[in-house]
Amino acid sequence: MPVTDSIFLLAESREHPMHVGSLEVFTPPEGAGPDYVSDLYAQFLATEVVDEAFRKRPGHPVSSLGYLWWSVDEEVDLEYHVRHSALPASGRSTDLFALVSRLHGTLLDRHRPLWEMYLVEGLEGGRFAVYTKLHHSLMDGVTGLRLLHRTLDPDPDSSETRVPWNLPHHERPTTAATGEQGNGLLSTPTALVGAVRGLAGDAVEAAAGVWRVASTLVGQRSVALPFEAPRSIFNVPIGGARRFASRSWPLDRIARVHDAADATVNDVVLAVCSGALRAFLLELDALPEDPLVAMVPVSLRTADRIDAGGNSVGVTLCNLGTDSPDPAERLRVIRASMSEGKALFHGLTPVEALVWSAANIAPLGLTPVPGVVRFTPPPFNLIISNVPGPREPLYWKGARLDGVYPTSVVLDGQALNITVTNTDGSLDVGIVGCRRTLPSLQRLLGHIEQSLTDLEEAFGVV
Repeated sequence: MPVTDSIFLLAESREHPMHVGSLEVFTPPEGAGPDYVSDLYAQFLATEVVDEAFRKRPGHPVSSLGYLWWSVDEEVDLEYHVRHSALPASGRSTDLFALVSRLHGTLLDRHRPLWEMYLVEGLEGGRFAVYTKLHHSLMDGVTGLRLLHRTLDPDPDSSETRVPWNLPHHERPTTAATGEQGNGLLSTPTALVGAVRGLAGDAVEAAAGVWRVASTLVGQRSVALPFEAPRSIFNVPIGGARRFASRSWPLDRIARVHDAADATVNDVVLAVCSGALRAFLLELDALPEDPLVAMVPVSLRTADRIDAGGNSVGVTLCNLGTDSPDPAERLRVIRASMSEGKALFHGLTPVEALVWSAANIAPLGLTPVPGVVRFTPPPFNLIISNVPGPREPLYWKGARLDGVYPTSVVLDGQALNITVTNTDGSLDVGIVGCRRTLPSLQRLLGHIEQSLTDLEEAFGVV
């Protein structure tokens, strides 16, 4: 098991589930009967082949040795992993949010492959939803969403039922540790010697990366560094229960601002979140004087490994400019901070990029120490992630995909996570927070709308 994957198992506890996932909402095709979702569920259970990535579990689930290699089960109890649920008769979005909040706060069973899927019917308008969660040690959020997209079809008349655990049009994944089908880690002496040589080479490259990053950051800079973030209501010890909220916005609203401001789409998304966070904290009389700092994941995947499993994610820190009441100024600060962070990544090798990313998040490794979260400055204030999604209409056996809402992780001392993606012309926002810390989480959705409106007015694109 690669170290980058085992970290997510080591970091997990009851208060800190380490799975990622998404909530997808679908509209059934015309003429779909009342048993449409039940029939879909039955077809899922009838799948005969399960790809290896969905048969993997830690080698020894209750021992730290289990974080060294994967075991691969020969058979998978799909009736356990795939579940059929229904909402109360009202079928409101808030009912769906409440269900996802409960499901997202429960741990995955390490004695089984680390994934679950829920088909949820009863939404208003006859719609249904699919909530999926996979352990972060299996794959990162980018990989998980790409896997979802591969199950969907641009043809609304397609009768094929694709499922993430059996995609016949692509090669089945191999184990990350050995590069071949089966169990075991470094099963031959030659493999062991090769691995040691690889680690030694990585260590030399990592040392060079440390020097390069350090020399880049000397002097004036815009990119944020760990521990420059102020203390906020997000940076407290958290419990295991979660709260989830989501909503979509037209993507062309974001595009008009990014054209007028000469900024990237991601910069505008961060600026929208920045304005919403500022208003949210002002409402609670909890806005720090210094600007909030967001940890922003950056995909390190090369084109030839875009659909591979495991984790290949770096991070940069972004100054959100929340100390300024001017939306245009906040966007300027964000653009400068992200530009410098991306330029830094551009000059690094993959190993050097991982070293820099590890330096940004390493302080989180101290959070289990009593008093660290309460009495030390946070390395950053929250996580904001933007994952690319499909730009064309997609269907699941005729059912139209209406939205994809990511459900990510929150960490001790990091009680809020905002992850966005896009679906056929819409920006889909998924917000996950600690239930105890952020009881009014859903108010952020209204503040996002107002923040986007403020940016539109600031750049004259209303």
